[in-house]
Amino acid sequence: MNNLRDVDVKGKRVLVRCDFNVPLTEEGKVAQDFRIVQTLPLLEYLRGKGAKIILISHLGRPGGKRDLKYSLAPVADVLSQRFGGVRFLKKTIGSEVETQTKSLQEGEALLLENLRFFKEEEENSLEFSQALSRLGDIFVQEGFSVCHREHASVAGIPKFLPSYPGFLLEKEISVLSWVMKSPERPFISIIGGVKIGDKAKLLEKLLQTSDFVLAGGKIANSILVVKGICVRDNWTEDELKLKDNLQNLDIASPKLQLPVDGIISLSSLEENYLRIGAVGTLRKEEDIFDIGPETIEKFKMIISTAKTIIWNGPLGYFEREEFQDGTLETMKAIVAADAFTVAGGGETTEIILKEKMEEKFDHVSSGGGAMLDFIAGERMPGIEVLL
Repeated sequence: MNNLRDVDVKGKRVLVRCDFNVPLTEEGKVAQDFRIVQTLPLLEYLRGKGAKIILISHLGRPGGKRDLKYSLAPVADVLSQRFGGVRFLKKTIGSEVETQTKSLQEGEALLLENLRFFKEEEENSLEFSQALSRLGDIFVQEGFSVCHREHASVAGIPKFLPSYPGFLLEKEISVLSWVMKSPERPFISIIGGVKIGDKAKLLEKLLQTSDFVLAGGKIANSILVVKGICVRDNWTEDELKLKDNLQNLDIASPKLQLPVDGIISLSSLEENYLRIGAVGTLRKEEDIFDIGPETIEKFKMIISTAKTIIWNGPLGYFEREEFQDGTLETMKAIVAADAFTVAGGGETTEIILKEKMEEKFDHVSSGGGAMLDFIAGERMPGIEVLL
């Protein structure tokens, strides 16, 4: 890849694709600025070198329409507080925007409105990519979390501008590549969460590279159902989709560690009903909502031996307090281990930040689906175009 540090950016318009897809409060304020803060080292570098900085990003899923509920204006407020000298423009492309970019002084920054107000962004429209490219002299990709998307601002702009990885993207590639190719062993992977479809290929890859894979959450429940350990007459859509993939998993492999017990409640969660039981005792009207105490102790013992750990996804239905112990106890074990620790995924990051544990991890990835795809060896269009 080209190195941004080798480029004289003084006086040049640097178009930076960020990921400012941050959670908002009901009042429309930024609820958590983790992704914004992660871009600051690059922005401070560009300002120090006299660049004219143009920032582009998406927020939410407005469906290609101008829905001000997803405006980046709240992000501009945070950037102004954190970085200063940031103007917000309620437009994204066009001659007026081009004029504004050219009128920037060295070190000034301009944030443009949500890319996904245009359906052409997710359609990877060449015309839209070209219109965006007219806003800069060089392009910097700093949104690792969108690099698995073949969108106009990700895969299209580099066709028209000299393009470089940002500092955060460089770090993500470096850390995740090292973890997957040459980790210090034992290498322990911990996989949970609810997005089962994202995890099948990832699980297969991790079983090849890890010494142990600890599974919890919906992915573990689905494996137990597909393998016939937990009985359920009506399989979920995700379980039906996963049937063929999961049938190929060697459930007897000593690498794959599944829950042996769980915190069990009615599938509907409508009644005040809770019990701890072995996974094989699950009744048809019940479901597992967290790993149980015996599983927690088993996982903690394995984690304590690790030299490298990667974690993606909570191990239970973390939104409810009675199902949080598995995730919290596992997280405490991860940070207590004498290991290089990597965590990622939206829910995982949210939990880490809520518990104020981010400083205890060696790397908290900014990518959710992008991190999973990178580890699983899937195509990363936003990285491919920079090679």
